[in-house]
Amino acid sequence: QVQPVESGGGLVQAGGSLRLSCAASGRTFSSYAMGWFRQAPGKEREFVAGISRSGASTNYADSVKGRFTISRDNAKNTVDLQMNNLKPEDTAVYSCAAARTTYSFSYYPTDSWKSDYWGQGTRVTVSS
Repeated sequence: QVQPVESGGGLVQAGGSLRLSCAASGRTFSSYAMGWFRQAPGKEREFVAGISRSGASTNYADSVKGRFTISRDNAKNTVDLQMNNLKPEDTAVYSCAAARTTYSFSYYPTDSWKSDYWGQGTRVTVSS
């Protein structure tokens, strides 16, 4: 199993950038696809970005395509989310998650209930 721990959230102006990091404990990090989800006040949790076990496959929500980039380093047990051109509607608590997938290149499942482990979350606030 893995235990994700997020860092890097904060307050940023619209148009700015932030980089979120997720460090996962455990010896089986490379056995899990990794993803980022977010939950804004009064809204349901939604998928943001995912990366396969090997790192070869990535998937993104339409709302962040072209602005966010997910990456992972299996040697360091980390997964990062680079967020550029941030908008006020990106304001949310961002959570890192891990999911077992069939193949090393399988995309991260976008349904949150298919994730197996979750971090506590880190808050991102984008001011207009």
